[in-house]
Amino acid sequence: MNKLINSGTINNLNRRDFIKLSAFSILGASLAGLGINYATNFEPSDVEITNINMKLPHLDRSFNGFRLAQISDLHIDKWMTFPRLDALFQLVLAQQPDLVAITGDFITSHPYNRGLKNPYLTDLSSALNILSGHQPTLAVLGNHDHKIGAPLIHDALVAGHVTDLSNSVISIKQNTSSLNFAGMDYNSDGIFDYRALIYNIPSMGAAIMLVHYPDLADQTASTNRFDLQISGHSHGGQVILPWFGPVYTPEGARKYPIGLYRIGSLIQYTNRGLGMVGVQIRINCRPEITIFHLQSS
Repeated sequence: MNKLINSGTINNLNRRDFIKLSAFSILGASLAGLGINYATNFEPSDVEITNINMKLPHLDRSFNGFRLAQISDLHIDKWMTFPRLDALFQLVLAQQPDLVAITGDFITSHPYNRGLKNPYLTDLSSALNILSGHQPTLAVLGNHDHKIGAPLIHDALVAGHVTDLSNSVISIKQNTSSLNFAGMDYNSDGIFDYRALIYNIPSMGAAIMLVHYPDLADQTASTNRFDLQISGHSHGGQVILPWFGPVYTPEGARKYPIGLYRIGSLIQYTNRGLGMVGVQIRINCRPEITIFHLQSS
């Protein structure tokens, strides 16, 4: 009799444990599902507008309050569709920038055989017209753009009325003062000719460098001519862990992977980008539109 009672007690405990285990399993699966949905759908669409008051020592007073918008790493693909781009660009324009700068990686890859025209090129030029139709827009290329084909991306920028600033300089004039923008193109050999750029920059006025790779800030700073460098490439790591930081950042974005840095007299800013590559998730690393409110010193 005692054996039967003990056996029944054990069976009852097993049933309760089984019910608890099943409940925890269902709860765990639900939380995992919510987490996956958050990382793949919610956070990648939850764009952060980062406003930064940026004092530039060589900025003329006539440009005080100039609003520079930076976006980066659009990565047009099956996720980053034309409707998404349209909504993102409308959000940029809602910030009422005086100029928009795009720091590379417009299209992720060819969706099929490289011998055929990439269909994302049309989406790119059509979307860029949304920006350029309202505000002057400058851009430089990134590593993915060269994989697609730099001439193809350049033509899409031209069709979108965006100035390809790769290895060139443009100055915005206001009365007798100027605000100067220089662009450095991606170079797989790691050779960047700063001398030609500096030769073409007016001697007076603030100078801002657009370059895809943030870790080039050391070379930019060594010229002693630039006040600010803006870059992308890292996507902020896409996944940022507490007390650890970005899980992974690519070569060229490991020293200055995210946010604001000062290197000598140069300020470096690394934008988290709008698109994604690899595993298309974002965790604790929202996509970003940066608005620099430039101030004279």
